[in-house]
Amino acid sequence: MKNLIFALLSAIVLAAPLDTPNQVTIEQSSHSGNGCPQGSVSSIISGDKTYITFGFDRFNAAIGPRANPNDKQKSCQLHLSLRYPQGFQVALMTATYHGWVRLDSGVTANFISSYYFSHAASNTASSRTTLSGGEFKNGKSYTKEDKIENAATVWSPCGANGILNINNRIALNSNNQQAQGEISNDDATIKFEHKLLLQWRRCNQAKKDYVAHSDTFENAELRSVMDSM
Repeated sequence: MKNLIFALLSAIVLAAPLDTPNQVTIEQSSHSGNGCPQGSVSSIISGDKTYITFGFDRFNAAIGPRANPNDKQKSCQLHLSLRYPQGFQVALMTATYHGWVRLDSGVTANFISSYYFSHAASNTASSRTTLSGGEFKNGKSYTKEDKIENAATVWSPCGANGILNINNRIALNSNNQQAQGEISNDDATIKFEHKLLLQWRRCNQAKKDYVAHSDTFENAELRSVMDSM
């Protein structure tokens, strides 16, 4: 009897139309921090809402005898309101940053980024880029690129957005009090690329019932624990 019921339920699920999720979209953005005060940041969201580009006018740090000690590090936090499909998705998120740096001998620049969702702040991905050496003595452009796997591996609230926070910090350190240095972050592009759909569930399903799919959406399989049977 159990096998018959399970087979019937599987047939019903396979025959039902599947509202298959396909991507993460960026609905809106905001920012905060001493490196990106209001009025100093521009942003453009792409037509398909899969990537956003920021421009920064005042995200720069400086160190040296004539520099303000408070300017040796600056931070800017980006807040992205993301709309997920109703379910569980794996995406590849790339964050690309461009800027300019000039460093005297003995000065080191660090660009540190952390990525986390507001409802799961303990699950954080971080990266650090360190710049130093003679190649930056006369000033040089740089590119920092982060690739974060599983950027959207969460069950999103049904009918709600998730908030992705990206905390960027640029900092300068020196072992020579007379040395000078500066670093700026001029722009940032955050992009989401659909990579592989692992599994998803309809919002009105029971807690222990879900339907798993591959990225080709074939061979749907019902995995249900029938506790009452």
